[in-house]
Amino acid sequence: MSMRSSTRTLLRQLKPRNNALTSAIPLTTARCIHSPPPRKSSSNPAMAFPCLDALESRSQTLLSDRSSPSGPEPSYTVGETQKYTCEEPLLLDWGGVLPSFDIAYETWGTLNKDKSNVILLHTGLSASSHAHSTEANPSPGWWEKFIGPGGPVDTDKYFVICTNVIGGCYGSTGPGSVDPANGERYATRFPILTMDDMVRAQFRLLDHLGVEKLYASVGSSMGGMQSLAAGALFPERVGRIVSISGCARSHPYSIAMRHTQRQVLMMDPNWNRGFYYDSRVPPHAGMKLAREIATVTYRSGPEWEQRFGRRRADSSKPPALCPDFLVETYLDHAGEKWCLTYDPNSLLYVSKAMDLFDLGVEHRRATLARRRERQEAMRKGDSEAVAAPAACTLTLPETPYEEQPESQVDTTEPSVPGSSRPPEDLIQGLKPLRDIPTLVMGVASDILFPAWQQREVAEALRLSGNRNVTHMELSEEMSLFGHDTFLLDLKHVGGNIRLFLG
Repeated sequence: MSMRSSTRTLLRQLKPRNNALTSAIPLTTARCIHSPPPRKSSSNPAMAFPCLDALESRSQTLLSDRSSPSGPEPSYTVGETQKYTCEEPLLLDWGGVLPSFDIAYETWGTLNKDKSNVILLHTGLSASSHAHSTEANPSPGWWEKFIGPGGPVDTDKYFVICTNVIGGCYGSTGPGSVDPANGERYATRFPILTMDDMVRAQFRLLDHLGVEKLYASVGSSMGGMQSLAAGALFPERVGRIVSISGCARSHPYSIAMRHTQRQVLMMDPNWNRGFYYDSRVPPHAGMKLAREIATVTYRSGPEWEQRFGRRRADSSKPPALCPDFLVETYLDHAGEKWCLTYDPNSLLYVSKAMDLFDLGVEHRRATLARRRERQEAMRKGDSEAVAAPAACTLTLPETPYEEQPESQVDTTEPSVPGSSRPPEDLIQGLKPLRDIPTLVMGVASDILFPAWQQREVAEALRLSGNRNVTHMELSEEMSLFGHDTFLLDLKHVGGNIRLFLG
């Protein structure tokens, strides 16, 4: 049989079945197959998202505003500062070197003849050197009411120096600075920093100014960490220490919160793995969200209960997925104010330095061993051994983390929040500070640097042999402002600083 005959026979066999099948299809179903009915309108209108509209509008504004010949990079500045340029290389704790670096700083008061009245003031994560107004920059500083003639930090007595940390973006060398080796911005080629690296850079400035010994090292939040680090690194050069709402090592909650901030920033497509400086739109959306997360940790639940409660911005309007409750509008405003005033890469590097902070003796010994190896390599001119690792060797785990049975948790070394005795590792790590009078202050409503961490510092100092430790803890009745108390409470924070400094 030919191919054509076979085909005709097969069609005759199938024809009755097809007719039967077609007749069995309901009329409505057949109509759906051949001509879909007109689309019906939705049961409800689509929701509006003014918060997303605002982000898109900012991006469009940046696209138009930043296409000028002056370049796209925003100016992260708070006004006039003094600048010290150090031409001597700075070797960093985790590898890498800054061939040279700048330190932006400001001063208040008068330096006495023997330079013995100097107070080094350390900043928080996002603060600049502008702690108080100056003639060159009369705008109020972040500690305006605390510094000045007759103030807690009395400029009739003391010469106050405040720097912008390396890694920052307010004049000191950071990821947005130009690498002298190739004339390009460091971006994420900038090496990982530590608190100790920042303090070493500050003491290079003190060397330049001829200051052999500080009257006091004073700091709050991240500055409280640096203030303790200054005593650990240069005990013979620090006369007193003030550490407010700080710690001797970062604890898991604060690390987790800063990790979350970094993640939302790095997930912004405009971040571009840190190489956004020549882009027309910086990662402003990621920065805004990161700041909102940070603000949750800076203030307290009790304060927000009194300040906002469950009130909505406008209870006459239907609920929305954009900022709706008063506390949401507060967080939104905090993010809006900050998202274009701080370099995103600086946030990544400085916050990571906070996570790495640990004054325990084992950590310090390991760091010292690494530094000795690299110092020897630098002496021999082995630039490859001195440089930071060329690539990150970390890998994400193949299987997700699983909760461990309680019996497998190692509780022999870490201190338990609220326990009476700090771990021996920390006691030994703080021994360099045993001869330095120290004021440690904490706030009960602080959730980022909880008060048990300041109690731990004070007790570890006492157990290390320091007989001149003053510990003050502000109860919730004294302050509801959480971590930000150090910026706001002139009476209790300022009053205790005044008494301690004498």
